[in-house]
Amino acid sequence: MTTPVTTLDTRFSDPNATATDWDATRRELESAELFWITTVRADGRPHVTPLVAVWLDDAIHFCSGETEQKSMNLRDNPHVTLMTGCNRWDGGLDVVVEGDAIRVTDEATLRRLAEAWATKWDGQWRFEPQDGGFGNDMGDVVPLFAVRPAQVLAFAKGTFGQTKHRF
Repeated sequence: MTTPVTTLDTRFSDPNATATDWDATRRELESAELFWITTVRADGRPHVTPLVAVWLDDAIHFCSGETEQKSMNLRDNPHVTLMTGCNRWDGGLDVVVEGDAIRVTDEATLRRLAEAWATKWDGQWRFEPQDGGFGNDMGDVVPLFAVRPAQVLAFAKGTFGQTKHRF
């Protein structure tokens, strides 16, 4: 991944705010335990749901069953927004990632992702790469997706600052 162009949007930032650097933003993406994903239904309405994800190889990765609404939405429209952060007003960092969700089927990448999930959650999330996805306990193969950011917004709170990272 190339280093993004990082700018502070002074329209939405305190006078003494500084841009959140990419390393701090990336650390938030790496450590987040929960993301909210927004996909677009066939009729144009948004669909929002929480999910677990991992940051690996400069992309956010998530899985979704074939019959889940987000998977059905992604068949027609790959544009997604993923968000993470905290529910505090006076501190913390919220991060919004915009990009396209692309299906991951490469066996080596799937193995690395399965390992990343198991490591991040101390073995609570265990997946087995199988037939271009993750096999589950019910015998299904769950598709995996990668989102390489087109743009990432970081919202610092307390001293409010809105940072844009463009790739």
